[in-house]
Amino acid sequence: MPSAEIITIGTEILLGEIVDTNTRYIARTLRDMGVDIYRTITIGDNVERIAEAIRGSMSHANIVITTGGLGPTVDDPTREAVAKAAGVELEFREDLWAEVVAIISRYGRSPSENQKRQAYVPKGALGISNPVGTAPCFVVETEHNAVISLPGVPNEMKHILHEAVIPYLQKRFDLSEIIKIRILHCAGLGEGMIDEKIADLEELKNPTVGLAAHTGVVDIRIAAKAKNQQEANAMIAEVEAQVRERLGNVVFGADEDTLEEVTLTTVAKRGWTLTAIESGLNGKLARKIPNTASHTDLDPASLMDAVRAARAESNTDVALGVAAYIEERAAEMVLITPDGEKTHRINYGGPPRSLPLWAVNLALNWLRTRANESDRNEA
Repeated sequence: MPSAEIITIGTEILLGEIVDTNTRYIARTLRDMGVDIYRTITIGDNVERIAEAIRGSMSHANIVITTGGLGPTVDDPTREAVAKAAGVELEFREDLWAEVVAIISRYGRSPSENQKRQAYVPKGALGISNPVGTAPCFVVETEHNAVISLPGVPNEMKHILHEAVIPYLQKRFDLSEIIKIRILHCAGLGEGMIDEKIADLEELKNPTVGLAAHTGVVDIRIAAKAKNQQEANAMIAEVEAQVRERLGNVVFGADEDTLEEVTLTTVAKRGWTLTAIESGLNGKLARKIPNTASHTDLDPASLMDAVRAARAESNTDVALGVAAYIEERAAEMVLITPDGEKTHRINYGGPPRSLPLWAVNLALNWLRTRANESDRNEA
């Protein structure tokens, strides 16, 4: 099974001026091909540091993919850095230059002299055409490695990745396996408690099982390596069944499901109409539940009064209220259903800025579980 590392190049990424979406896209593409991702790195526009990173990646990964730094300006260092890492000089390629000229001519322009930089690649590299941009790409091959340099522009990168890089990797590394991922979303139990219930599954070799904690939500990742989709699906299904059996209603969805979508669907299936009140949440509940009114500085008693009034005014079956108290690191929740009124106060030990989202997710999960419980009781 080949391994890979991804190196994103650009000082603008390090400074937070733009968001790197290329790494995630490339990683997921390689994952689906059965390639193990060892590490991802972001480096500024510095030839020596880039070359050092590439040499390090080549020492323990078969595939090294760089993105960015292939433009025509003096601060586009990738070509020089890859050549330095490989111990070769840069060479001018007439065929690549012809491609650059042809692309630029589509816009009715002639190339400038500095754009010739884009036709220089490490000596002996395999040139890769870029039919959707002016930066040709290349592959530097060694006995054990393939260093592949792609543009930083996401649309260009994706096109070349699928049209040229994937076929190359499949042939070079005889890729015959896939990796399939299933994400189960959980709420109502913390990461530690979930870990206790499925710890033995986390020791499996294939599929592998891992946890990722978010604010009020915990994800369980099940990853299977197999020869085809059918085999991977069967492997995942077996482990997923064990997780669901142990965690029950704690698992609220999978893959693209969101807590708010699942909650609202559950409420609708229950036949309930819903209104909501928030205080101190900066609109976070309102963005997830329609018909949410925002108030300021509601104490617990006032929150209950506001929720009662909102339910009466809107003539809905259910009313949910959530108030966050940053200084107290606590939140108050109120839920009125046809079954009665409930209140719940929760204390929070995390970063204060995360309290509103944490409170919203706990409130959504409370509403979801109450709707499920009422449905089961009636059945």
